[in-house]
Amino acid sequence: MKSTKRFINPTMKYSTLVLAAILAACGGSDGTGIGGSVDTASGAEDVSTSTNGADNVVTATVVTASFAQAMDPVSFRSSAAGEPLSFTLKDAKGTNVPGTVSMNADNTEARFTPSAAALDPGTTYTATVSTGAKSTEGAALAVPMVWSFKTKPTPSTAQAPVPLGAAGTFAILTKSGITNVFASVINGDVGTSPITGAAIGLTCGEVQTGKIYSVNAAGPLPCTVINPTLLTLSVGDMERAYTNAAGRKSPNFTELGAGEIGGLTLVPGLYKWGTGVLISKDVTLAGGPKDVWIFQIAGTTTQANGTRVTLTGGALAKNVFWQSGGAVSIGTTAHFEGVLLAKAVIAVKTGASANGRLLAQTAVTLQQNAITQPAP
Repeated sequence: MKSTKRFINPTMKYSTLVLAAILAACGGSDGTGIGGSVDTASGAEDVSTSTNGADNVVTATVVTASFAQAMDPVSFRSSAAGEPLSFTLKDAKGTNVPGTVSMNADNTEARFTPSAAALDPGTTYTATVSTGAKSTEGAALAVPMVWSFKTKPTPSTAQAPVPLGAAGTFAILTKSGITNVFASVINGDVGTSPITGAAIGLTCGEVQTGKIYSVNAAGPLPCTVINPTLLTLSVGDMERAYTNAAGRKSPNFTELGAGEIGGLTLVPGLYKWGTGVLISKDVTLAGGPKDVWIFQIAGTTTQANGTRVTLTGGALAKNVFWQSGGAVSIGTTAHFEGVLLAKAVIAVKTGASANGRLLAQTAVTLQQNAITQPAP
């Protein structure tokens, strides 16, 4: 991942300036300069096109240069001042990427933040800290610090997974009960709260791995575990997860397909609809094992009979979150992937299957279904 060039300036005798170029997306050092020498590493691959900052706001990948002593922030300038930057980023055509440079509190770190929401995928970028950068003692870099990196071939939004808390141990969790047409097969924990265990319409044999949790002894016997404390915590975490997913900012895609996503291949990212979403044909989610999809759906979510949600490229169901403000319907013999965070009922029709979690703030209805919680 590294190739190194060394530049020597014997005139820097009194002020030692150490610079380490760090790609924020990689978290590794790309070089150091000690006592007048600057080592430049180059060639990082598969750098994310964007990063996740505070409050899960996604911005273009920030490129960082760190120093062993305090730097003069004026020497880095700012694009807002209308002057050339001492810290620049250029694309493969040599065009400057618009952005600003900021320093940390002790002036030992310079951050170049692109103005765009994301860098271009599959693109080689070159970062430069010029000799205009100086320490607070007035010592300038002996030679420019230059390094390159290449972004991933597909956009990466760097969304963080939605934290599920205690709700993340459940395959099915509801507030108002579970109805079921025998026989379903559940792999994972099941629970309801605050409604009593009498509203759990599953038999012990249908929950093949995991436990059935109830607030009282009215749940299915003999397998019910009475744990109202855990259920109260889990339901609270479920509600917080819903709020977290609904509150994510800066969507990458808004009103995609006017709500009809059947037949599409969807890259990782944050998707937002002010209406409902219809899956009328098979849908593919293409990405890697660390990529995250978050679907913010204001209305209902409807998957047609016999259709499939498919994950490719190593994508994991645990990193796919469907936040639905309306009722959810998974059609007859359909297959679903991901974590459902529903404000209303989740209805799984006859013979349908899901590799995910059904977390409903009302009820879940089952009809001879196979529900399997995602692999960790």
